[in-house]
Amino acid sequence: MSNLLGRHRAVMPRWVSLYYDDPIEIVSGKGRRVTDSDGRSYLDFFGGILTNMLGYDVPEVREAVERQLRTGVAHTSTLYLIRTQVELAEKIAELSGIANAKVFFTNSGTEANETALLLATNARRSDQVLALRNSYHGRSYAATAVTGNRSWKNSSLSPVNVHYLHGADRARFTHLSDEEFQAFCVDDLQHVLDTATATDVACLIVEPVQGVGGFTAAPDGLLARYREILDRYGILLVSDEVQTGWGRTGEHFWGLQAHGVTPHIMTFAKGLGNGFAIGGVVADGTLMDALPANGISTFGGNPIATAAAKATLDYLLAHDLQANAHRLGRLLIDGLRTAADRLPVVRDVRGKGLMFAVDLVDPGTGAPSASLAARVLEHAKERGLLIGKGGLYGHTLRMAPPLTLTEAEAREGLGILVDSLAAAC
Repeated sequence: MSNLLGRHRAVMPRWVSLYYDDPIEIVSGKGRRVTDSDGRSYLDFFGGILTNMLGYDVPEVREAVERQLRTGVAHTSTLYLIRTQVELAEKIAELSGIANAKVFFTNSGTEANETALLLATNARRSDQVLALRNSYHGRSYAATAVTGNRSWKNSSLSPVNVHYLHGADRARFTHLSDEEFQAFCVDDLQHVLDTATATDVACLIVEPVQGVGGFTAAPDGLLARYREILDRYGILLVSDEVQTGWGRTGEHFWGLQAHGVTPHIMTFAKGLGNGFAIGGVVADGTLMDALPANGISTFGGNPIATAAAKATLDYLLAHDLQANAHRLGRLLIDGLRTAADRLPVVRDVRGKGLMFAVDLVDPGTGAPSASLAARVLEHAKERGLLIGKGGLYGHTLRMAPPLTLTEAEAREGLGILVDSLAAAC
């Protein structure tokens, strides 16, 4: 492994970081478990950053991909009809809840968010965009520009004019009640529109649960109150469902549904392909059709990716994995909250469904501790569990197991997490 690590560092950018003091190479997987090149097995509670939604080596997905490969056609491009692309788009359009919806496929969430911004700024003839503080929407030019987390912002240069709102930063306002915080946020939105923007703001783009931001979220219902103001100005609402879609939050199929509102534009990616590269945008057909120039996606929605995605979505719906996420998410979150009472390094446990997080702080000062998060990551790895981290200060543990997780695996992972947190105290 040391040889591979040296080769990685020689040819890969230094900003492509690796987990662990001794990074691992995952060489095989089955169900919710993976094996590294040294033969060690791990229960995976991060799923390739929420991407292996069904886990590993799922027969239905593998067979769908193999059927397509046997045709000899791995790629054609959007210049030709692709049956699985059309069938998948029909399913997503129906599931979106957006009236008269049309779908455009991309290769990633970053590219999907770029497309959403293109749709919104074209429709409103404006470069003005609203976003939430602590947000993350991708690594490309415009996606980085609307990202509200400095750790992931490489440049102040921007193709859009961005203003950031409160909403997902509830923890900074503990002196306010829930209702007072929502009223404050609504007033903040109105004040930004009154003072910092010109007319014809294009859109507000939001993650219903912030991914890289540490699984923080606006209080349920706040985005509906935002929508009331947005509608008065004709401002579009874009929901970035790259991490929250497909029932992961348990309570709802789409994260934004927790707010009782339907967006104008929705982006998706990650889990849909269960490891195959696919993303996309779903929007009202009139809005989608309004782009004035030609468009194409060479690889987006290709036959292999859409075969995998269609099989993944069919499996998810047939096995009601949203309900599984709700049930086991409650078990895990409640278990962590119970354990937190005796763990001085834990500041907060939060989440929805199989998307949950733990904030770590220095027990002496109460300050966010990125070093503790890194230490717990190592302890969990030693005990056979893969987890993620993030948060504004790098102090948050992020967990998002495959939606096929069993109760036995949930309890096993919970035990390892609690032991790893205790070892860091």
